[in-house]
Amino acid sequence: MSCYQGKVAVVTGAGGTLCSAIAKDMAAKGARVVLIGRTREKLEKTASAIEAAGGVCRIEPGDVTDENTMRDIADRVVAEWGPCRYLINGAGGNNVKAMPTRLRYSEADLAPTSDFAKDRGFWDIDMEAFKSVLEINTIGTVIPSRVFGMQMAKAGGGAILNFASMNTYRPLTRVAPYAMSKAAIANWTMFFAQYMAPAKVRVNAVAPGFFVNERSKQYLMTPDGGFSPRGQQVINHTPAGRFGEAEELLGCVEWLLDDEKAGFVTGITVPVDGGFLASAGV
Repeated sequence: MSCYQGKVAVVTGAGGTLCSAIAKDMAAKGARVVLIGRTREKLEKTASAIEAAGGVCRIEPGDVTDENTMRDIADRVVAEWGPCRYLINGAGGNNVKAMPTRLRYSEADLAPTSDFAKDRGFWDIDMEAFKSVLEINTIGTVIPSRVFGMQMAKAGGGAILNFASMNTYRPLTRVAPYAMSKAAIANWTMFFAQYMAPAKVRVNAVAPGFFVNERSKQYLMTPDGGFSPRGQQVINHTPAGRFGEAEELLGCVEWLLDDEKAGFVTGITVPVDGGFLASAGV
């Protein structure tokens, strides 16, 4: 029997490529899954797939950076289904307005850009967008952890899984706020793991490598399905020689959440990356 059977699982970012796959897998193995995200349409797509396969879920649209909203959701869940047993903190993202197109400083940085869409340096990026990336990836993990972590503590245990990234270890070009926030997730995972240990709540993280989703396709692939120059750089540094598939994350996720198989594992971040971190590219 799966460790998910009969348990309540909360998945934030449940409309995304990776977390929708996790939500579907948990539901297929007997969990009652709460789908949280900002876009109801995306959540409905995940819910339809779960229900078509005979699983149980509920849609709870909401902003993970809004603590009052998260508390309202948590109150409804515990009243109708019981306390959260598993929390997947998958909500997050990036913002193109916080991303320069130039990879390194040049004299062009000394003058404001004349074409933001095609050519911008670090000094041209939107600092409000920069802050928004930091907030969704960090505060958007801390708040659900506070809210649903309290439910776990009151119930006598649980497991939390955060989403780090390859940017946790290596700050890739163009994505400074995303890299900062994902480095913070590994640190937060260690902090909260040691804090929650007396409550029998384990806290770990996965650091996915390059898994293609709708957003990453725009800069890793070409319209005909080939690799963009940036995508080819990624492949050149990935010993597996390909991008990951969402289903390839599921085994690691289930292991980290399972108290029998990983009961002495807490505070770690596990790369699932096709060997990207192992390769220097030379």
